[in-house]
Amino acid sequence: MTEPATETAPPLHDAQARGFASDNSAGVHPEILDAITRANGGHQVAYGADAYTARLQEVFRGHFGERATAYPVFNGTGANVISLMAVTERWDAAICSDLAHINIDECGAPERVGGVKLLTVSAPDAKLTPELIDRQAWGFGDEHHAQPKVVSITQSTEVGTVYSVDELSALVEHAHGLGLVVHMDGARIANAAAALGVPLRAITTDVGVDIVSFGGTKNGLMFGECVLVLSPDAVRGVDFVRKASMQLASKMRFVSAQFDALLSGDLWLRNATHANAMARRLHEAVREVEGVQVTQRVEANMVFAVLPPESTTRLQKLYPFYVVDEARGTVRWVTSYDTTEQDVDGFAAAVRAELSSGN
Repeated sequence: MTEPATETAPPLHDAQARGFASDNSAGVHPEILDAITRANGGHQVAYGADAYTARLQEVFRGHFGERATAYPVFNGTGANVISLMAVTERWDAAICSDLAHINIDECGAPERVGGVKLLTVSAPDAKLTPELIDRQAWGFGDEHHAQPKVVSITQSTEVGTVYSVDELSALVEHAHGLGLVVHMDGARIANAAAALGVPLRAITTDVGVDIVSFGGTKNGLMFGECVLVLSPDAVRGVDFVRKASMQLASKMRFVSAQFDALLSGDLWLRNATHANAMARRLHEAVREVEGVQVTQRVEANMVFAVLPPESTTRLQKLYPFYVVDEARGTVRWVTSYDTTEQDVDGFAAAVRAELSSGN
């Protein structure tokens, strides 16, 4: 009996559409899709007892050292909340920048779900320093005061800036001297390492970071992040916290296989290096345009600028991007592993045309 022919359904979106809203908007890197397909045959034991998750531990230890242990999870919010919960008690608090993702972009999950009080510090470039940490590192032993226990930093930061190795080293040394654990939100950690030209361990293990939310989705994965434990003595119960936080994947092999493909070779670096280069290209193309005010150093894969609101509205119809401060008119442009020079040049031309039109 002849099988009926099947037709491939067309995509529900314009596959040629491009934008600068987020590196989350990009599709999945072909090498990642291939890895998922290779992992798809037959049966594997669920909940992380599979060959791909076992292999993943070797891969991460190759980058971060023999004490590193990776716990795959679904998303970045989950990775951050689990990381903070694994290093705190219910009365503890985390010191972070007021611009930190855990403070403004996770719907209160660290505090509501994780039960971790956030102690914020104003940092215009989203980077903490030893001096800024000291503004909130007090009240130790006072039962009326949430106890500072962890410093949470982001690399690269929410405004596209990057901590240098020396800055990280000084910050971690100071935090440890106060008895504080250091967590790194590494949603764009690959972009930071690429920008600095250093291996991943140089900005984590080697400077003493204790636990990392290691990002993959923004660097070409379909989905998935990892809670990466670098200091086992500072962390407890990650397995249980992950399960209780609804972040334990039953078919974990498909998360682990993606990270294997990303990290076993240089795909992580290729993707991040390209995204960073496209951000620099965009910055160079628009920074002299009258009416565009770039507000942050462009060090990774994001450009922040102030535009007239009416121009923003028109440009967003051509190339989607986000407004991050409506009062000031600040917008964010993010480049991805699949952003092309033609994408950048086309958008830059649209910006120039809009700002020179006098509308």
